[in-house]
Amino acid sequence: MLKSLLIANRGEIACRIIRTARKLGIRTVAVYSDADAKALHVRQADEAVHIGPSPARESYLVGEKIIAAATATGAEAIHPGYGFLSENADFAQAVIDAGLLWVGPNPSSIRAMGLKDAAKERMIAAGVPVTPGYLGEDQAPERLAAEAAKVGYPVLIKAVAGGGGKGMRRVDDPADFADALLSCQREATSSFGNSQVLIEKYILSPRHIEVQVFGDTHGNVVHLFERDCSLQRRHQKVIEEAPAPGMDEATREAICAAAVKAAKAVDYVGAGTIEFIADASEGLRADRIWFMEMNTRLQVEHPVTEEITGQDLVEWQLRVASGEPLPRQQDELWIRGWAMEARLYAEDPAAGFLPSIGKLESFSLPYNLRIETGVDEGAAISPFYDPMIAKIIAHGATREGARDALATGCTEVKVRPVKTNAEFLARILAMPAFAEVRLDTGFIDRYLDSLVTRGEPDARLLSAGAIAILAHPDNSLMEQPLLSGAGRREWIAQSSTQWNPLFGFRLNRPAKRIVRLAVDDQPTDIDLDQTGPVEPEIYEFEGGGIWVQARSGLAPRFVSRLVSTGPRAAGAAADGAILSPMPGRIIAVEVSAGDSVTKGQKLVTLEAMKMEHSLIAPFDGTVAELNAETGGQVSEGTVLARIERAE
Repeated sequence: MLKSLLIANRGEIACRIIRTARKLGIRTVAVYSDADAKALHVRQADEAVHIGPSPARESYLVGEKIIAAATATGAEAIHPGYGFLSENADFAQAVIDAGLLWVGPNPSSIRAMGLKDAAKERMIAAGVPVTPGYLGEDQAPERLAAEAAKVGYPVLIKAVAGGGGKGMRRVDDPADFADALLSCQREATSSFGNSQVLIEKYILSPRHIEVQVFGDTHGNVVHLFERDCSLQRRHQKVIEEAPAPGMDEATREAICAAAVKAAKAVDYVGAGTIEFIADASEGLRADRIWFMEMNTRLQVEHPVTEEITGQDLVEWQLRVASGEPLPRQQDELWIRGWAMEARLYAEDPAAGFLPSIGKLESFSLPYNLRIETGVDEGAAISPFYDPMIAKIIAHGATREGARDALATGCTEVKVRPVKTNAEFLARILAMPAFAEVRLDTGFIDRYLDSLVTRGEPDARLLSAGAIAILAHPDNSLMEQPLLSGAGRREWIAQSSTQWNPLFGFRLNRPAKRIVRLAVDDQPTDIDLDQTGPVEPEIYEFEGGGIWVQARSGLAPRFVSRLVSTGPRAAGAAADGAILSPMPGRIIAVEVSAGDSVTKGQKLVTLEAMKMEHSLIAPFDGTVAELNAETGGQVSEGTVLARIERAE
């Protein structure tokens, strides 16, 4: 067994690898950028090396710096985690050439499966069924459009070097093909340095089924059963489970055998995932499941496989990299119960899933479930990396047991002031359609409106928050807009600790004490006489307001002084100013000063937190001001453009 290991990654996967390495007595070395100087993985490792500025392309993606750090610290091996350089064959070869152990597949296997078109051709040769589509070298837009028409809409445009949901666009209408192709190629170039794409038939009732495979240097290859990853948004997985619901033994045997055949076709060593697309219109059937691609690394969702098999896949990786045979053979592996994983992101579903950055002033996750995270209280969610905060994993004897446990766990998430998708996750898990396995990759889009609509906050909770604000010493004699029982608005200078007993008084009508404050930036009338056993948690006073959350509830609410007449739409102000919603890099400017634009027209595309964000015109008008330049770095709140409303 190797004795020392450098982890060429960050966040929760780095912490996950450190945990297993410590169990095996392996010394760990972390690497970190400026933004991660105080990160959890840096503090948990035995040693840490600074490798550069915050942007990943200047630190975590610079292979030479990582290899130099391994050499300087005496590390024997490098584990790439997932993302970053994990599927970079040149980096893997450089690690090997430096005399270090590479915890991953051979560079030749990465190359063989790294380009989706070449991988499909290899799978066809190996007898593995693949999705119909176009894999040709001719990348002329006209040829690609013609091939898409031949395949038949809807189609999926996919970057041949893609992964992690990047470089993928679904197109339903030929009129939208050119724009989708350009956007896909731009993202592919930015993320993978390769703009080449392939065209696939888009399956209308698709389920995403993947099989965990593992090989060693002794010629052994096994599978550890399947996972269902159909719950996705923008091709990014949201909730995963193992095994796949509705999978009968005959279909499982067929898909897992195809996965092992695919791995053997490239002499695979280490952890890998064979991804399939299934036409689930008539349930899961072996003759309606096709190979999509192979991920030559450990997957984000590997914990659900660990939970149902009782195996530590990181330990398997380290043992295989050390030259040992696989810890188990196929007949020694079986499925035990059910597992589900939810990805907790720093994002605001109600604002179009806009990533949320900032310091985690309060951070509490369910204590009785498996948690994989790379942050703790006081850490900052930065704009430089993926916005995932944690993975929450539940295991039960049945699917229903795992689902109930995970749904409850999502309601117990308490994070602020950074916004999260915890309530969104809990709503998915509680949906009858999810419980009844009426699933496909369009599930979230189909139910999106009901999943992201914020419920009305409990009146008693808001009353407790308002009273706490008015009783706070910083708010003495605070002027507030108040409503009487008759609905009459007044501005009254009120003492924070003494309410006028005649306020709201009216003959033959009970007095009401209603104060107008802002709840999450929305003007809200709060009845101060609403009481009851709501048991609120009230966090410390900050910024003219206070955070309140029901102890058994979901997203915390910020109750504050009324400072505006309404919320601003993400990226746009009421006066037509187009604001950068977060720090990022401008990757496209679609208009020029003086252009006429229509409501909803794309103006600027911003790249931040590994995603593209399109900023659009809030109404018909003219581009009166334009401050955006392609390639420019901008900070949050920067005015990128201003639209003058049409007469």
